[in-house]
Amino acid sequence: MAVPARPLPDTPAPSRGPAAVTASPLSEAYTRLSGVYPGLTVLEGEPRSGGGWVTSAELAAGGAALDAFLGWDEDQVLRDYGEPGRPDVVAGFGLHRYVWPACLLVTVPWFLLRRVPRLPVGQVSLDRARGRMTVRVTEFRCLPDDPAAALPGARVVPDEEGLRDAVREAVAEHVGPVLDAFRRRTRRGTRALWGMVADDITEGLWRIGALLGEEDRALTELAGLLPSAVTPYPVGAGFRELTGPDGDRLVTRDRAACCLFYTLRPRETCATCPRTCDTERIRRQIAS
Repeated sequence: MAVPARPLPDTPAPSRGPAAVTASPLSEAYTRLSGVYPGLTVLEGEPRSGGGWVTSAELAAGGAALDAFLGWDEDQVLRDYGEPGRPDVVAGFGLHRYVWPACLLVTVPWFLLRRVPRLPVGQVSLDRARGRMTVRVTEFRCLPDDPAAALPGARVVPDEEGLRDAVREAVAEHVGPVLDAFRRRTRRGTRALWGMVADDITEGLWRIGALLGEEDRALTELAGLLPSAVTPYPVGAGFRELTGPDGDRLVTRDRAACCLFYTLRPRETCATCPRTCDTERIRRQIAS
């Protein structure tokens, strides 16, 4: 799996708390996610605010909550790179670091359980310092033969394409208001922001699938989820293969949205950046 050079979501020390507060039809998926990616612990329960927590609704409202959220990224850039980042670059980092794990709240239960939670912004919160998110799942989509289909909040869809529709809709419903809050600060248009979401859906589940030992299935599922541009996502997963020096099959893709990391390190590019040539991509994958 290609590992992006750009800043990934923060990976703090694993939380010592329980993996879940209240069991739900999604608990197994969130527990497995935290098991392979300790930088994100998903707790089930009401959204939290204060004491290091911020709700997604507060971020979507902008104002002081968003200022404080981006202050984290501003401090990180100065600490790690020895120079301040442009305000739009800092805002882009912060948005990516929210959207990347937020997409996993939807895609991982779909990938592991064929269950897709509906998560409006009012039902999620984030504790960046401890790498935790809360979810309050009151409704989810599933297939007719799922044992959970009879549970309260279950909404049955007829087939796998119905589930894929549910994933695309659930992510869009959740991140849409957050994009609106960040748009002015990132100085990016609608297409660029939704391109970033498509990138984060794809590269987030790609990474988790690899950590679970199911990279090939993740690639197949993502190709079906985003086969091409599907409103509001302007691009598909867009995987392509490279051939290593020993004939190895290496998978890559070209990001739709630029993270602007080059503004801090001009000679460094992401592994999936269109600026990174295939020869360099092969070299990095072999080295890793």
